[in-house]
Order: sequence, then structure tokens, then C-alpha cells
Amino acid sequence: MRLASFQITNFRSINDSGPIDSTQQITAILGRNDSGKSNLLRALHSLNPAEGLAELSPIKDFPRHRRLEECNGDTPVVFTRWRLDESEQAELAGILPRASGVRHVTAARGYATARWAGLEGLNALSLDVSDIKGKVRKIVPGVKAAAEKVAEDAKATLEQEADTFDAAMIMSPDYIRWSAGAVQAAQALRKALAVARAELSDKQEQMLAELEDVALSIANDAPALARAQAWVLEKLPRFIYVDEYPALPGRQNIAEYLGRQGWGQLTPAQQSFGKLCKVAGLDPQQLQDLLEKNDQATRNQLANRAGSVVTAEIRRLWKDRALKVRFNLDGQYLDTLVSDPNGAYEVEVNLDERSRGFQWFFSFYVAFFADTRSGRAEDAILLLDEPGLHLHAHSQADLLAHFEKDFGNQIIYTTHSPFMVPTHRLDAVRTASLGEVGGTTVSNAAEGDERTLFPLKAALALGRMAVEPTKAPPQEVRVTRSEASASAVNEQAGSQLAQAE
Repeated sequence: MRLASFQITNFRSINDSGPIDSTQQITAILGRNDSGKSNLLRALHSLNPAEGLAELSPIKDFPRHRRLEECNGDTPVVFTRWRLDESEQAELAGILPRASGVRHVTAARGYATARWAGLEGLNALSLDVSDIKGKVRKIVPGVKAAAEKVAEDAKATLEQEADTFDAAMIMSPDYIRWSAGAVQAAQALRKALAVARAELSDKQEQMLAELEDVALSIANDAPALARAQAWVLEKLPRFIYVDEYPALPGRQNIAEYLGRQGWGQLTPAQQSFGKLCKVAGLDPQQLQDLLEKNDQATRNQLANRAGSVVTAEIRRLWKDRALKVRFNLDGQYLDTLVSDPNGAYEVEVNLDERSRGFQWFFSFYVAFFADTRSGRAEDAILLLDEPGLHLHAHSQADLLAHFEKDFGNQIIYTTHSPFMVPTHRLDAVRTASLGEVGGTTVSNAAEGDERTLFPLKAALALGRMAVEPTKAPPQEVRVTRSEASASAVNEQAGSQLAQAE
């Protein structure tokens, strides 16, 4: 299932966001500070969080300018629309045959934990009334004709069941109710025929069987529809919302990690260490067993291999400079060391001592590489709030490329950084604005005030400057800082935006 769009209502700063197109693999939501971007992600996350479904709090989450009496468990918060692939369409049709034409489904929730599912374009229940009447007109006389050939006591019973069947087959606007009576009447007629040892013609028998099939298909539709709706909710991908990334200490006690893991009491830092081991191909229990056997050679070989694996990935993703990652085993401890082998002086330092930007990137790489490879986020939708804030501009651009090239997951993220704007895919850009009356709304056409659009305009201007040849400035001309003002950049960016549109 792929998220095609979502709409948030009645949540914090959002009265009604409007439908937000999310058909792309990445969706970037731009907006100024305090425009409600984070609220969009938090609300969407609540539909199917990896941590489990929970009630929303009217006191905390219902818009503050509205009376609490307006909010109840069914007050809508999230409405989503999903596209099914061909295998999912076939699976759904197997559950509910009349859903064979369904290509999109919907899922929604309110403040309580109840969720609702819908099947878009579901064929309505329909019956060929004239066909049913025609078959009944042939079956009933056939039964009464057969009754003339049986004993007198059986004849009365058989004729009575024929009349009951005739009445039960009269169509009602309530197809479900009609089907229940029709099935019961058909079964009673068959029983009466068997008791009286009476037989219908082959044609009449076939028509009776067809009427039974029609009535049973209608009677079974309600439970099949309920199963189809439950299937939609079960198929929903998990949402993982991240606004901060757990710290990944450069030194970890393996024995302590294994002990707390056994008790199910890992700290966030230890959970991150577990992910690092998964990424690096290290087994903490194996390392501990080798330590007890005093097999330092094998431990070091495993650590060296793990360092090479992580180094290769970091060099592929971290374009700022070619760094080297090495894991050092010191008894019960494993240290993550990082060095710059191309520098004038190759100084190796603990991960804790690297820049905050690199630590963030390393933690992000470890967390999502581990989770999206057979982890809890493998088929999840990632909701990232202002990712890469601590990264250099070029590294932010690398992060954006990382999203597109190295993730199969759908990613929806918020940003106000020009370097996180996918200018090569403007159809993936949305803008969030906050109005005094309307609250937070989202435009799929990248509309908004000057501050809202500034990251997009700046990104377009920077992109244009990157591809245009630099012109030599006239001699004897000096440009002051005030003359190279933000307004001049903004004017150039606005022109580029107009061309892009």
C-alpha cells in the first residue's frame, strides 16, 4: 500500500489542513517556524504508530481556541487515501468479490482508538429483480405440480412451503434482510421436497440453485465487507515519527548491554548500539563468548571487518570528507573511532568527539539502515521533522539524495532549509501556512507568503547559480555587503521560481 494523500483536522493548530498529496517517494513540507508543520506529522503518525495505537488527548490535542464540548471520541483527526498494487487488489477481491474494481482504499481515525476503513469505488450491491421473478414463476408452479403426485398429507406441506418461498422471494429494498429470508425459504423448500420424495425438472432445479447462490452471496456480503475493512487496517504501513535521533555513545560496555537486553531494559543509547551492531554485522553475544575464551585474534578480525563495512557505507553517504571508521575492542568495551586518513595528520578520535553534524548523520544512518533492513521500519512510512538541522549545507543536500537513492520507504519531512528542498522534483514540495482564523493549511502548489516560500526561492536561485557560468566582474567595481542584500537574492529566486512554474 502506498500513501496517496492525507488530511488532518481538529488537531492542535489545524482545523482542516486540506488534502495533502503524498504520491511521491519523498514529500517535503516547507513552512516558517510555528506554522504547524510538526503537528501535521504528529497527527498522521497517530493513525498507525510503530509504538501502538493510543487515544489522543482532547485537552492537549484539540485546538485551544475551541470548546472541549465540541470534541468526542469520533471527532475526525486523520483521513488517508492509499493506492493498492495489483497483488493487493487481487487479495482484496478474494475477500470481497464485488471489490474487484477497487484501486484505492481509505483509513481514518478520531480521538478514540477506533479506526475506519473504506473501499473507494466499491461496486454497490445489485440484483437482477426481473431474473429472480422469472425463476420464481417457474419454480413455484413446478413444486405445486410435483405436489399433485405425492401423498395427501405431504401435498399440503409442500404446497405451503411453495407459497412461503414465493412470498420470501418478493424483493425488498433491504437486500441483506431479503437474502436472509430467501435463504431460509429455499432451504425449507428443499427439505419439503425431500420429505415428500418429490422432484423438480433439471431446469427448475438449476434455477433454484442459482437463486440460493444469489441469496447466499448477499447474506455473506456484510461479514465479507467487515473482513475487507479489517484487512485494510491490518495492511496499513507503520508510521515512524522522528524529531530527535538517540545519541550513539562512542564507547559501549558489551556485558552491560547483554545483561540489560536479557531483562528487556535497554536504554535508548544501548538500543542504538544494538542497531550499530546490526549494521556492522557484529554479534555482541559472540564477542562476549570469544572474550571468555580469550580468543582476541578472532574478536579483532570481526571488529576489523565491521569497521570496513561501515567505512564503505559512510564514505558513500557522507560527502563532506572521506572518513574512516574503526571499531576497537578493549576487554568488555567496544569503541567507535573515526579518523580522517586524507588529512595532513591522521588523528583518530572517539565518535563522541566528532562534530555534532557528523554525530547526527552517523546516528541517522545507523538507526534507519538497521530499521529499514528487516527492522520495524522496513515497510514503514518515515515522518522526519526538520532532519539534518546540524549538517553543513552540502551535507544536507547529500542527505536529501540519500533519502531518494537509499530508501524504498515513503518519506514525508518538514524543513525550512533551502538545501533540503528537492528543486529537481517540485511536484514533491508542499507549503504549510498558519492563518489567524483558518489555522494550519497546506498547499500542494507551493503557495504562501514571502517567508514561507523563501526556502524554495533560495533553493531555486542557488540551483541556477550552480549551473550558470560565473561572469567576471567589471574592473574597479566593489560590492558592499549591504548591496548584496537578501532582497536581491530573493528577487533572483522569485524570477527562477516563476520560470519553474
